[in-house]
Amino acid sequence: METLILSRIQFGANISFHILFPTITIALGWILLFFKLRFNWSGEQKWMDAYLFWVKIFALTFALGVVSGITMSFQFGTNWPGFMEKVGNVAGPLLAYEILTAFFLEAVFLGIMLFGMRRVPNWLHTLATVLVAFGTTMSAFWILVLNSWMHTPAGFELRDGVVHATDWWAIIFNPSMPYRLVHMLLASALTAAFLIAGVSAFRLLIGDKTESARVALRSAIVMAALFIPVQIFAGDLHGLNTLEHQPQKVAAMEGNWETGPNVPLVLFAWPNSETRSNDYAIEIPSGASVILKHDPKGVVPGLNDFVAEDGTVLHPPVAPVFWSFRIMVGTGMLMLLVSWVSVFLIWRRGIDGVPSWLLMGLVAMSFSGWLATLAGWYTTEIGRQPWLVQGVLSTADAVGDVPAGMVLSTLIAYLAIYAALTVTYIGVVFYLARRAALGQPPRAEVRLGGAGPRPVPAE
Repeated sequence: METLILSRIQFGANISFHILFPTITIALGWILLFFKLRFNWSGEQKWMDAYLFWVKIFALTFALGVVSGITMSFQFGTNWPGFMEKVGNVAGPLLAYEILTAFFLEAVFLGIMLFGMRRVPNWLHTLATVLVAFGTTMSAFWILVLNSWMHTPAGFELRDGVVHATDWWAIIFNPSMPYRLVHMLLASALTAAFLIAGVSAFRLLIGDKTESARVALRSAIVMAALFIPVQIFAGDLHGLNTLEHQPQKVAAMEGNWETGPNVPLVLFAWPNSETRSNDYAIEIPSGASVILKHDPKGVVPGLNDFVAEDGTVLHPPVAPVFWSFRIMVGTGMLMLLVSWVSVFLIWRRGIDGVPSWLLMGLVAMSFSGWLATLAGWYTTEIGRQPWLVQGVLSTADAVGDVPAGMVLSTLIAYLAIYAALTVTYIGVVFYLARRAALGQPPRAEVRLGGAGPRPVPAE
Protein backbone atom coordinates (compact mmCIF):
# COMPACT_ATOMS: atom_id res chain seq x y z
CA MET A 1 0.00 0.00 0.00
CA GLU A 2 1.31 3.44 -0.89
CA THR A 3 1.99 6.28 1.50
CA LEU A 4 -1.09 8.25 0.44
CA ILE A 5 -3.53 5.45 1.28
CA LEU A 6 -1.77 4.54 4.52
CA SER A 7 -1.66 8.19 5.62
CA ARG A 8 -5.36 8.56 4.90
CA ILE A 9 -6.14 5.44 6.91
CA GLN A 10 -3.93 6.62 9.76
CA PHE A 11 -5.52 10.06 9.93
CA GLY A 12 -8.94 8.46 9.62
CA ALA A 13 -8.13 6.17 12.56
CA ASN A 14 -6.91 9.09 14.64
CA ILE A 15 -9.89 11.30 13.98
CA SER A 16 -12.32 8.39 14.39
CA PHE A 17 -10.98 7.75 17.88
CA HIS A 18 -10.82 11.45 18.76
CA ILE A 19 -14.34 12.33 17.65
CA LEU A 20 -15.87 9.73 19.96
CA PHE A 21 -15.15 11.83 23.03
CA PRO A 22 -16.06 15.41 22.00
CA THR A 23 -19.29 13.92 20.63
CA ILE A 24 -20.16 13.06 24.23
CA THR A 25 -18.73 16.07 26.08
CA ILE A 26 -20.29 18.75 23.85
CA ALA A 27 -23.80 17.83 24.99
CA LEU A 28 -22.95 16.24 28.34
CA GLY A 29 -21.74 19.60 29.64
CA TRP A 30 -25.19 21.09 29.07
CA ILE A 31 -26.89 18.04 30.57
CA LEU A 32 -24.76 18.48 33.70
CA LEU A 33 -25.88 22.09 33.83
CA PHE A 34 -29.49 20.90 33.61
CA PHE A 35 -28.94 18.54 36.55
CA LYS A 36 -27.28 21.31 38.56
CA LEU A 37 -30.02 23.85 37.88
CA ARG A 38 -32.73 21.35 38.79
CA PHE A 39 -30.94 20.78 42.09
CA ASN A 40 -30.61 24.52 42.70
CA TRP A 41 -34.30 25.13 42.04
CA SER A 42 -35.74 22.10 43.84
CA GLY A 43 -33.13 21.17 46.44
CA GLU A 44 -33.84 17.52 45.61
CA GLN A 45 -30.79 15.35 46.23
CA LYS A 46 -31.46 13.06 43.27
CA TRP A 47 -30.40 15.77 40.83
CA MET A 48 -27.13 16.37 42.63
CA ASP A 49 -26.46 12.63 42.75
CA ALA A 50 -26.98 12.47 39.00
CA TYR A 51 -24.60 15.42 38.57
CA LEU A 52 -21.92 13.86 40.78
CA PHE A 53 -22.04 10.58 38.88
CA TRP A 54 -21.96 12.03 35.37
CA VAL A 55 -19.36 14.70 36.06
CA LYS A 56 -16.86 11.87 36.63
CA ILE A 57 -17.62 10.41 33.21
CA PHE A 58 -17.43 13.89 31.71
CA ALA A 59 -13.93 14.38 33.14
CA LEU A 60 -12.77 10.98 31.88
CA THR A 61 -14.19 11.65 28.43
CA PHE A 62 -12.71 15.15 28.30
CA ALA A 63 -9.25 13.82 29.16
CA LEU A 64 -9.30 11.22 26.38
CA GLY A 65 -10.54 13.81 23.92
CA VAL A 66 -7.66 16.14 24.75
CA VAL A 67 -4.99 13.44 24.47
CA SER A 68 -6.28 12.08 21.17
CA GLY A 69 -6.66 15.60 19.78
CA ILE A 70 -3.00 16.37 20.42
CA THR A 71 -1.94 13.24 18.57
CA MET A 72 -4.15 14.14 15.64
CA SER A 73 -2.76 17.68 15.44
CA PHE A 74 0.81 16.40 15.11
CA GLN A 75 -0.15 14.59 11.93
CA PHE A 76 -0.69 17.88 10.13
CA GLY A 77 3.09 18.27 10.23
CA THR A 78 4.23 14.66 9.94
CA ASN A 79 1.82 13.21 7.38
CA TRP A 80 0.18 16.21 5.72
CA PRO A 81 2.69 19.09 5.45
CA GLY A 82 1.08 20.26 2.21
CA PHE A 83 -2.08 21.15 4.11
CA MET A 84 -0.52 23.83 6.27
CA GLU A 85 1.77 24.98 3.48
CA LYS A 86 -1.23 25.64 1.26
CA VAL A 87 -4.03 26.70 3.63
CA GLY A 88 -2.22 27.36 6.92
CA ASN A 89 -3.11 31.07 6.75
CA VAL A 90 -6.73 30.05 7.29
CA ALA A 91 -6.44 26.79 9.23
CA GLY A 92 -3.84 28.05 11.72
CA PRO A 93 -5.85 31.00 13.10
CA LEU A 94 -9.06 28.94 13.30
CA LEU A 95 -7.32 26.25 15.34
CA ALA A 96 -5.79 28.96 17.54
CA TYR A 97 -9.21 30.52 18.13
CA GLU A 98 -10.48 27.13 19.31
CA ILE A 99 -7.69 26.88 21.88
CA LEU A 100 -8.01 30.49 23.08
CA THR A 101 -11.80 30.68 23.33
CA ALA A 102 -12.74 27.12 24.22
CA PHE A 103 -10.01 24.79 25.44
CA PHE A 104 -8.60 27.12 28.10
CA LEU A 105 -12.14 27.84 29.31
CA GLU A 106 -12.95 24.16 29.66
CA ALA A 107 -9.64 23.24 31.28
CA VAL A 108 -9.75 25.99 33.91
CA PHE A 109 -13.34 25.67 35.05
CA LEU A 110 -13.49 21.87 34.85
CA GLY A 111 -11.27 21.87 37.93
CA ILE A 112 -13.88 23.90 39.83
CA MET A 113 -16.61 21.52 38.66
CA LEU A 114 -14.69 18.50 39.89
CA PHE A 115 -12.98 19.72 43.04
CA GLY A 116 -14.59 22.99 44.05
CA MET A 117 -18.12 21.93 44.94
CA ARG A 118 -17.50 22.12 48.70
CA ARG A 119 -14.87 24.86 48.45
CA VAL A 120 -16.60 27.62 46.48
CA PRO A 121 -20.06 29.24 46.71
CA ASN A 122 -22.85 27.43 44.92
CA TRP A 123 -23.32 30.24 42.38
CA LEU A 124 -19.65 30.02 41.40
CA HIS A 125 -19.82 26.26 40.96
CA THR A 126 -22.91 26.66 38.81
CA LEU A 127 -21.16 29.37 36.78
CA ALA A 128 -18.20 27.02 36.27
CA THR A 129 -20.59 24.42 34.87
CA VAL A 130 -22.07 27.03 32.52
CA LEU A 131 -18.64 28.06 31.26
CA VAL A 132 -17.46 24.49 30.71
CA ALA A 133 -20.63 23.70 28.74
CA PHE A 134 -20.18 26.89 26.73
CA GLY A 135 -16.53 26.01 26.14
CA THR A 136 -17.37 22.60 24.70
CA THR A 137 -19.81 24.22 22.27
CA MET A 138 -17.29 26.89 21.26
CA SER A 139 -14.73 24.17 20.63
CA ALA A 140 -17.19 22.42 18.33
CA PHE A 141 -17.94 25.75 16.63
CA TRP A 142 -14.35 26.50 15.62
CA ILE A 143 -13.54 22.95 14.56
CA LEU A 144 -16.70 22.82 12.46
CA VAL A 145 -15.83 26.20 10.95
CA LEU A 146 -12.53 24.83 9.69
CA ASN A 147 -14.02 21.54 8.54
CA SER A 148 -16.89 23.28 6.76
CA TRP A 149 -14.49 25.69 5.08
CA MET A 150 -12.56 22.71 3.72
CA HIS A 151 -15.81 21.53 2.09
CA THR A 152 -17.10 24.93 0.93
CA PRO A 153 -14.11 27.32 0.94
CA ALA A 154 -14.90 31.03 0.79
CA GLY A 155 -13.35 34.40 1.68
CA PHE A 156 -9.86 33.73 0.32
CA GLU A 157 -7.59 34.29 -2.63
CA LEU A 158 -4.60 32.43 -4.03
CA ARG A 159 -1.24 34.20 -4.14
CA ASP A 160 1.61 32.19 -5.64
CA GLY A 161 -0.36 29.04 -4.96
CA VAL A 162 -0.91 29.82 -1.26
CA VAL A 163 -4.31 30.60 0.28
CA HIS A 164 -4.66 34.02 1.93
CA ALA A 165 -7.72 35.18 3.85
CA THR A 166 -9.60 38.13 2.40
CA ASP A 167 -12.86 38.00 4.38
CA TRP A 168 -12.92 36.29 7.77
CA TRP A 169 -16.70 36.59 8.04
CA ALA A 170 -17.05 34.68 4.77
CA ILE A 171 -14.52 32.10 5.99
CA ILE A 172 -16.27 31.55 9.33
CA PHE A 173 -19.81 31.61 7.99
CA ASN A 174 -19.07 29.67 4.83
CA PRO A 175 -22.03 28.15 2.95
CA SER A 176 -22.08 24.77 4.73
CA MET A 177 -21.05 25.82 8.27
CA PRO A 178 -24.53 26.44 9.80
CA TYR A 179 -25.81 23.08 8.55
CA ARG A 180 -22.77 21.13 9.72
CA LEU A 181 -22.70 22.84 13.11
CA VAL A 182 -26.37 22.17 13.85
CA HIS A 183 -26.08 18.60 12.58
CA MET A 184 -23.06 17.94 14.81
CA LEU A 185 -24.56 19.55 17.93
CA LEU A 186 -27.70 17.45 17.54
CA ALA A 187 -25.57 14.35 16.98
CA SER A 188 -23.79 15.09 20.24
CA ALA A 189 -27.11 15.55 22.06
CA LEU A 190 -28.30 12.15 20.85
CA THR A 191 -24.98 10.47 21.61
CA ALA A 192 -24.98 11.76 25.18
CA ALA A 193 -28.69 11.02 25.65
CA PHE A 194 -28.36 7.37 24.64
CA LEU A 195 -25.21 6.97 26.72
CA ILE A 196 -26.99 8.28 29.81
CA ALA A 197 -30.09 6.21 29.06
CA GLY A 198 -28.05 3.05 28.50
CA VAL A 199 -25.88 3.40 31.59
CA SER A 200 -28.90 4.34 33.74
CA ALA A 201 -30.81 1.33 32.41
CA PHE A 202 -27.82 -0.84 33.32
CA ARG A 203 -27.92 0.53 36.87
CA LEU A 204 -31.61 -0.33 37.14
CA LEU A 205 -31.04 -3.83 35.78
CA ILE A 206 -28.40 -4.62 38.41
CA GLY A 207 -30.62 -3.43 41.24
CA ASP A 208 -29.89 0.29 41.63
CA LYS A 209 -32.92 1.71 43.44
CA THR A 210 -31.69 5.30 43.70
CA GLU A 211 -33.75 8.16 42.35
CA SER A 212 -30.72 9.56 40.53
CA ALA A 213 -30.67 6.63 38.10
CA ARG A 214 -34.40 7.04 37.47
CA VAL A 215 -34.32 10.79 36.78
CA ALA A 216 -31.25 10.41 34.57
CA LEU A 217 -32.95 7.70 32.51
CA ARG A 218 -36.19 9.67 32.19
CA SER A 219 -34.40 12.88 31.24
CA ALA A 220 -32.20 11.18 28.66
CA ILE A 221 -35.04 9.30 26.97
CA VAL A 222 -37.21 12.41 26.70
CA MET A 223 -34.25 14.33 25.33
CA ALA A 224 -33.58 11.66 22.69
CA ALA A 225 -37.24 11.46 21.68
CA LEU A 226 -37.39 15.23 21.20
CA PHE A 227 -34.11 15.68 19.35
CA ILE A 228 -34.15 12.78 16.89
CA PRO A 229 -36.97 14.25 14.73
CA VAL A 230 -35.15 17.59 14.75
CA GLN A 231 -31.96 15.81 13.66
CA ILE A 232 -33.79 14.13 10.78
CA PHE A 233 -35.06 17.53 9.62
CA ALA A 234 -31.63 19.14 10.02
CA GLY A 235 -30.03 16.24 8.16
CA ASP A 236 -32.39 16.78 5.25
CA LEU A 237 -31.43 20.47 5.07
CA HIS A 238 -27.76 19.51 5.28
CA GLY A 239 -28.25 17.10 2.39
CA LEU A 240 -29.85 19.79 0.24
CA ASN A 241 -26.94 22.12 1.00
CA THR A 242 -24.50 19.37 0.06
CA LEU A 243 -26.39 18.79 -3.19
CA GLU A 244 -25.85 22.43 -4.08
CA HIS A 245 -22.13 22.56 -3.29
CA GLN A 246 -20.91 18.96 -3.59
CA PRO A 247 -23.27 17.13 -5.96
CA GLN A 248 -20.77 14.33 -6.54
CA LYS A 249 -20.96 13.43 -2.85
CA VAL A 250 -24.75 13.21 -2.94
CA ALA A 251 -24.57 11.09 -6.10
CA ALA A 252 -22.31 8.66 -4.22
CA MET A 253 -24.58 8.67 -1.18
CA GLU A 254 -27.57 7.84 -3.36
CA GLY A 255 -25.68 5.38 -5.58
CA ASN A 256 -26.95 7.28 -8.62
CA TRP A 257 -24.84 6.88 -11.77
CA GLU A 258 -26.81 8.68 -14.44
CA THR A 259 -28.13 12.24 -14.29
CA GLY A 260 -31.82 12.51 -15.01
CA PRO A 261 -35.37 12.86 -13.69
CA ASN A 262 -37.41 10.25 -11.82
CA VAL A 263 -34.30 8.98 -10.06
CA PRO A 264 -35.16 6.06 -7.73
CA LEU A 265 -34.23 5.96 -4.06
CA VAL A 266 -31.82 3.06 -3.67
CA LEU A 267 -32.53 1.38 -0.34
CA PHE A 268 -29.94 -1.36 -0.71
CA ALA A 269 -27.56 -2.30 -3.49
CA TRP A 270 -23.99 -3.28 -4.25
CA PRO A 271 -22.36 -0.37 -6.10
CA ASN A 272 -20.21 -1.77 -8.90
CA SER A 273 -17.50 0.70 -9.91
CA GLU A 274 -16.34 -1.47 -12.81
CA THR A 275 -19.71 -1.57 -14.58
CA ARG A 276 -20.69 1.81 -13.09
CA SER A 277 -24.04 0.46 -11.98
CA ASN A 278 -25.72 -1.07 -8.92
CA ASP A 279 -26.04 -4.80 -8.46
CA TYR A 280 -28.95 -6.39 -6.53
CA ALA A 281 -30.66 -3.01 -6.11
CA ILE A 282 -33.83 -2.52 -4.09
CA GLU A 283 -35.34 0.82 -5.10
CA ILE A 284 -38.30 3.12 -4.57
CA PRO A 285 -39.29 4.67 -7.92
CA SER A 286 -38.59 8.43 -8.13
CA GLY A 287 -37.72 8.44 -4.41
CA ALA A 288 -34.41 10.27 -4.72
CA SER A 289 -35.96 12.96 -6.95
CA VAL A 290 -38.72 13.51 -4.41
CA ILE A 291 -36.31 13.77 -1.45
CA LEU A 292 -33.66 15.90 -3.14
CA LYS A 293 -35.79 18.00 -5.49
CA HIS A 294 -39.24 17.63 -3.90
CA ASP A 295 -40.50 16.68 -7.34
CA PRO A 296 -40.73 13.19 -8.90
CA LYS A 297 -39.44 14.67 -12.15
CA GLY A 298 -36.59 16.52 -10.45
CA VAL A 299 -33.20 16.06 -12.09
CA VAL A 300 -30.62 14.50 -9.77
CA PRO A 301 -26.90 14.51 -10.68
CA GLY A 302 -25.22 11.19 -11.46
CA LEU A 303 -21.68 9.96 -10.87
CA ASN A 304 -20.94 9.60 -14.58
CA ASP A 305 -20.95 13.38 -14.86
CA PHE A 306 -17.82 13.47 -12.71
CA VAL A 307 -15.40 11.60 -14.94
CA ALA A 308 -12.82 13.53 -16.96
CA GLU A 309 -12.30 12.96 -20.69
CA ASP A 310 -9.09 11.08 -19.98
CA GLY A 311 -10.99 8.70 -17.69
CA THR A 312 -9.87 10.29 -14.42
CA VAL A 313 -12.54 9.80 -11.75
CA LEU A 314 -13.48 13.07 -10.07
CA HIS A 315 -15.97 11.67 -7.60
CA PRO A 316 -15.39 9.87 -4.26
CA PRO A 317 -15.21 6.10 -3.89
CA VAL A 318 -18.84 5.06 -4.07
CA ALA A 319 -19.19 1.99 -1.84
CA PRO A 320 -17.81 3.51 1.43
CA VAL A 321 -19.95 6.64 1.06
CA PHE A 322 -23.02 4.66 -0.01
CA TRP A 323 -22.86 2.21 2.90
CA SER A 324 -21.78 4.63 5.63
CA PHE A 325 -24.70 6.89 4.73
CA ARG A 326 -27.13 4.00 5.14
CA ILE A 327 -25.60 2.97 8.44
CA MET A 328 -26.05 6.53 9.71
CA VAL A 329 -29.67 6.74 8.55
CA GLY A 330 -30.49 3.24 9.79
CA THR A 331 -29.04 3.97 13.22
CA GLY A 332 -31.03 7.20 13.36
CA MET A 333 -34.26 5.37 12.55
CA LEU A 334 -33.51 2.82 15.28
CA MET A 335 -32.88 5.68 17.74
CA LEU A 336 -36.24 7.17 16.81
CA LEU A 337 -38.05 3.88 17.36
CA VAL A 338 -36.33 3.05 20.66
CA SER A 339 -36.72 6.52 22.16
CA TRP A 340 -40.40 6.85 21.27
CA VAL A 341 -41.26 3.36 22.51
CA SER A 342 -39.36 4.08 25.74
CA VAL A 343 -41.17 7.39 26.30
CA PHE A 344 -44.52 5.70 25.70
CA LEU A 345 -43.84 2.84 28.13
CA ILE A 346 -42.41 5.16 30.80
CA TRP A 347 -45.47 7.40 30.47
CA ARG A 348 -47.86 4.44 30.74
CA ARG A 349 -46.06 2.34 33.35
CA GLY A 350 -43.54 4.59 35.08
CA ILE A 351 -39.83 3.84 35.39
CA ASP A 352 -40.39 0.84 37.66
CA GLY A 353 -42.81 -0.66 35.15
CA VAL A 354 -40.42 -0.57 32.20
CA PRO A 355 -39.88 -4.17 31.02
CA SER A 356 -36.42 -5.65 31.36
CA TRP A 357 -36.19 -6.29 27.61
CA LEU A 358 -36.42 -2.55 26.98
CA LEU A 359 -33.78 -1.81 29.61
CA MET A 360 -31.48 -4.36 27.98
CA GLY A 361 -32.18 -2.76 24.62
CA LEU A 362 -31.20 0.64 26.00
CA VAL A 363 -27.98 -0.84 27.39
CA ALA A 364 -27.22 -2.24 23.93
CA MET A 365 -27.87 1.23 22.48
CA SER A 366 -25.53 2.99 24.92
CA PHE A 367 -22.95 3.79 22.26
CA SER A 368 -25.25 3.87 19.24
CA GLY A 369 -24.46 7.58 18.94
CA TRP A 370 -20.85 6.66 18.24
CA LEU A 371 -21.92 4.41 15.37
CA ALA A 372 -24.14 7.07 13.82
CA THR A 373 -21.51 9.79 14.26
CA LEU A 374 -18.71 7.76 12.71
CA ALA A 375 -20.91 6.69 9.81
CA GLY A 376 -21.92 10.30 9.19
CA TRP A 377 -18.33 11.46 9.49
CA TYR A 378 -17.15 8.88 6.95
CA THR A 379 -19.94 9.91 4.59
CA THR A 380 -18.83 13.53 4.82
CA GLU A 381 -15.07 13.10 4.71
CA ILE A 382 -14.73 10.25 2.22
CA GLY A 383 -17.36 12.00 0.14
CA ARG A 384 -15.01 14.98 -0.27
CA GLN A 385 -12.35 12.91 -2.05
CA PRO A 386 -10.26 13.42 -4.10
CA TRP A 387 -10.11 16.86 -2.47
CA LEU A 388 -8.73 17.82 0.91
CA VAL A 389 -9.97 21.39 0.45
CA GLN A 390 -12.70 21.31 -2.17
CA GLY A 391 -11.41 22.67 -5.48
CA VAL A 392 -8.28 24.11 -3.84
CA LEU A 393 -6.05 21.32 -2.56
CA SER A 394 -6.17 17.64 -3.48
CA THR A 395 -5.41 14.97 -0.93
CA ALA A 396 -2.54 13.64 -3.05
CA ASP A 397 -0.87 17.07 -3.14
CA ALA A 398 -0.94 17.45 0.65
CA VAL A 399 0.56 14.14 1.74
CA GLY A 400 4.11 14.12 3.07
CA ASP A 401 7.06 12.19 1.70
CA VAL A 402 7.14 9.59 4.46
CA PRO A 403 8.16 5.97 3.79
CA ALA A 404 5.12 3.69 3.58
CA GLY A 405 6.69 1.28 6.07
CA MET A 406 7.00 4.01 8.67
CA VAL A 407 3.36 5.01 8.23
CA LEU A 408 2.25 1.38 8.43
CA SER A 409 4.17 0.68 11.65
CA THR A 410 2.79 3.75 13.40
CA LEU A 411 -0.70 2.96 12.09
CA ILE A 412 -0.56 -0.50 13.68
CA ALA A 413 0.62 1.04 16.96
CA TYR A 414 -2.17 3.62 16.87
CA LEU A 415 -4.83 1.01 16.18
CA ALA A 416 -3.64 -1.21 19.03
CA ILE A 417 -3.55 1.66 21.52
CA TYR A 418 -6.91 3.08 20.40
CA ALA A 419 -8.60 -0.32 20.62
CA ALA A 420 -7.25 -0.83 24.15
CA LEU A 421 -8.29 2.68 25.25
CA THR A 422 -11.78 2.33 23.79
CA VAL A 423 -12.39 -0.99 25.54
CA THR A 424 -10.95 0.44 28.76
CA TYR A 425 -13.14 3.54 28.54
CA ILE A 426 -16.31 1.51 28.09
CA GLY A 427 -15.25 -0.78 30.92
CA VAL A 428 -14.61 2.14 33.28
CA VAL A 429 -17.98 3.72 32.47
CA PHE A 430 -19.86 0.56 33.41
CA TYR A 431 -17.55 -0.02 36.37
CA LEU A 432 -18.54 3.39 37.73
CA ALA A 433 -22.19 2.49 37.12
CA ARG A 434 -21.77 -0.77 39.03
CA ARG A 435 -20.11 1.01 41.96
CA ALA A 436 -22.91 3.57 42.03
CA ALA A 437 -25.48 0.77 42.07
CA LEU A 438 -23.71 -0.91 44.97
CA GLY A 439 -23.42 2.37 46.88
CA GLN A 440 -19.61 2.51 46.83
CA PRO A 441 -18.21 4.78 48.02
CA PRO A 442 -20.87 5.81 50.62
CA ARG A 443 -22.97 8.62 49.25
CA ALA A 444 -22.63 12.07 50.79
CA GLU A 445 -25.60 14.39 50.48
CA VAL A 446 -25.12 17.97 49.41
CA ARG A 447 -27.50 20.67 50.59
CA LEU A 448 -27.78 24.26 49.57
CA GLY A 449 -26.36 26.75 52.02
CA GLY A 450 -25.54 30.42 52.10
CA ALA A 451 -21.85 29.84 51.37
CA GLY A 452 -22.51 27.07 48.86
CA PRO A 453 -23.21 23.35 49.03
CA ARG A 454 -21.97 21.57 52.11
CA PRO A 455 -21.61 17.83 52.66
CA VAL A 456 -23.95 16.07 55.03
CA PRO A 457 -23.15 12.40 55.83
CA ALA A 458 -25.77 10.05 54.50
CA GLU A 459 -27.53 7.81 56.96
